[in-house]
Amino acid sequence: MRTYNLKEIGDSMSFKEERLQKVIAQSGVTSRRKAEQLIEAGRVKVNGEVRNELGTKVTEKDAIEVDGVPIKKEKKVYYLVYKPRGVISSVKDDKNRRVVTEIIPDRDQRIYPVGRLDYDTSGLMLLTNDGELAQLLMHPSHQIDKVYVAKVEGMPTKEIVKKLKKGIQSEGELLKALKVRVLSSDRDKNTAVIELTLHEGKNRQVRRMLEGVKLPVAKLKRERYGFLDLKGLSSGDYRKLTPQEVHLLKEEALKDK
Repeated sequence: MRTYNLKEIGDSMSFKEERLQKVIAQSGVTSRRKAEQLIEAGRVKVNGEVRNELGTKVTEKDAIEVDGVPIKKEKKVYYLVYKPRGVISSVKDDKNRRVVTEIIPDRDQRIYPVGRLDYDTSGLMLLTNDGELAQLLMHPSHQIDKVYVAKVEGMPTKEIVKKLKKGIQSEGELLKALKVRVLSSDRDKNTAVIELTLHEGKNRQVRRMLEGVKLPVAKLKRERYGFLDLKGLSSGDYRKLTPQEVHLLKEEALKDK
């Protein structure tokens, strides 16, 4: 018998209702449009009863069958990864470069990264198969601190620090940091190390901001994501999040809602 896989949605967001066709599509059985056709054709059962209404909603407690085959719920997993430089923040790459999911071997679940880090940027990333949490964390309305440390060429003045906090116009976007600290500087080498705290996560944001104030980035690393950090990990390492960390992360993602 063929078994279909279903990504569960939100352990601590228990029993949230989802449209039946969306749940079927997320399970990998078929597309959402085809799922709608299966429902209308009476080929889908919920808790043993045929449901052919497209407005049907289900929760993770409901037993769903497609053509008599139950959808198997997949255990959700959460990883914290120290992404090295030279690794793609994706599940595949058309140039056959190493992708971040390859850091975690021997797993049964299909996982994907929450957001992105540039190819040349190292640091903290989250990987999961919890689609709802990933969407919450990436939504621009959520104010989750992301702390980066950049080694730059040039000397950051007080005026530059003010500009970074006020905002830099780049490619039609206003990019700004919540906090900026100069950690160290070397006038002989004309380099400095800067810590920037962001709420946003726009494409190449830190690099674009620093280029905008004539401080090109030599190295860039994300040190923290919310309350999570890289303590105890080396580049290329990973660990599972604890249940408490997952709960706190979901609380943080929902705190402004």
